[in-house]
Amino acid sequence: MTAPNGTAVEIRRLVKRFGDFVAVDDVSLEVAKGEIFGFLGPNGAGKSTTIRILCGLLEPTSGDASVAGFDVRKQPEQIKRNIGYMSQKFSLYDDLTVEENIDLFNGIYGVPRARREQRKDFVLRMSGLIERRKTMTRLLAGGWKQRLALGCAILHEPQILFLDEPTSGVDPIARRDFWDLIYQLSAAGHTIFVSTHYMDEAEYCHRIALMFRGKVIALGSPRELKTSLEGHHIFNLHVSDLLGAMTALDGQPGISDVAVFGGGLHVTLADPQSGVPEVRRILARESISIADFDAIEPSMEDVFVAMIEQEARKAV
Repeated sequence: MTAPNGTAVEIRRLVKRFGDFVAVDDVSLEVAKGEIFGFLGPNGAGKSTTIRILCGLLEPTSGDASVAGFDVRKQPEQIKRNIGYMSQKFSLYDDLTVEENIDLFNGIYGVPRARREQRKDFVLRMSGLIERRKTMTRLLAGGWKQRLALGCAILHEPQILFLDEPTSGVDPIARRDFWDLIYQLSAAGHTIFVSTHYMDEAEYCHRIALMFRGKVIALGSPRELKTSLEGHHIFNLHVSDLLGAMTALDGQPGISDVAVFGGGLHVTLADPQSGVPEVRRILARESISIADFDAIEPSMEDVFVAMIEQEARKAV
């Protein structure tokens, strides 16, 4: 199967089984060239398995996929030469310096000798590690390690970059900085395929596939997915007794969902005209005072929770 012009990744009815366990279940989607495409879902949803198939590291049980126009079954070696891959676990060598790691991967990726110094300089500048080039890699903080790993993954200037939960275990500020680098690469024409279980990171993607139990349960831009929640009116609620309010509201008629969000609650109502007075009545009965009760746009976390609940109801 050859990817059409303008398409970087194409997947058709992809399935991967491990014995009786179905890790990837009939997944179909396309990723455009230059797009930042996100796989969002909890651990075990099938994100990493799908990425490994697309990188030519696993063979699918059934279905088809192409990456940069190469078939994952028939041309895995061509795929590996045209992609960069960064796993969720730090993949460089702790007992080498920053510069030595770059030199090593310049050789592994077969970067022409005449271009190796230029590419090394690019990676050092992109990652902000010029002043740390002689530092042992094990001494770098997590965020700097991830920047270095990203730089090494693009030494050979791949068309497509696969990032498998690249910011796992990294602090929020370092995650934001890392995403700035992803935007720079996308603007330079790279296609970025990134998996994450951080809901806020999904906001940074052009499009997202929500994965759950091996299936893609929703696909679209963050805006499209948020506006797809018809019948879900979400309110941000701050009260004097968070746990008491959650217990009192959970399962009440007209209240679709109650979840802790930051220092308050996100309350999802089927009909706000009747639901808002009902929430106030229930909390007043429990002597719980309300500080704020405002309608809000759903977050990606709200979207994901709603989609998961829909899937659970289908299963029942």
